[in-house]
Amino acid sequence: MIALRRAITGLLVLGLAAPVVGCGNMGAGASSAAGDTHPLIGGAAPGFDLTSPDGKKKITLANVHGKVIIVDFWATWCGPCRESFPVYERLSNKFGSKLAVIAVSVDEDPGSIAQFVKDTGATFQIGWDDGQVVSKSYQPPTMPTSFVIDKSGIVRFMHSGFRSGEEAELEQEVASLAAK
Repeated sequence: MIALRRAITGLLVLGLAAPVVGCGNMGAGASSAAGDTHPLIGGAAPGFDLTSPDGKKKITLANVHGKVIIVDFWATWCGPCRESFPVYERLSNKFGSKLAVIAVSVDEDPGSIAQFVKDTGATFQIGWDDGQVVSKSYQPPTMPTSFVIDKSGIVRFMHSGFRSGEEAELEQEVASLAAK
C-alpha cells in the first residue's frame, strides 16, 4: 500500500498523472466538496489525547475548547496535504487566538513527520495518531480531510481532500464561527 502511494505521488510530481484532491480512500463515499454528509457533521467532535511525533507534547481537543478548531487528518506521503499546510498556517496566523489548528498525522511511523512540518513551515499543533485510533473515530474518507469545529465542540464543516482555492471557503467558515 505504501509503495503504491509513493508511486502515485511520484507520478503527480512528474506531471504524468491527473491531479487528485485527496490521497488514498480511507473509507466508502470519499468526495472532495466541503459540507459533504458525514456522520460527525452537526454532532460533538470526538475528544482525543495524542502526543507530538517526538513524544514530548500532549495534544488534546479539550485544551483548545472554546475556540474554533480545525482538525486535519494528513500523511507525509500525501501531496495535497503538503499544499494544505501553508493554508492552515495562514489561517492560524490570521485568526490568532480565535482558531486552533490540530494536524493529526496518520503515518505508520513518525520518522518523517518532523521534516514534513519543517518543509511546510507549520507552527500549529501536530499530533501523531499511533495506530490510527483517533482517525477511526473521525472516519476521514481520504487524505487530507479537515473538520471545522465550532466553539462549543460541534463539527460544522468537513473538507475531504484539498484543492487550490479552498482557502477562501475555509476562511469564511472560520470567520462565521469565530463571530458567534
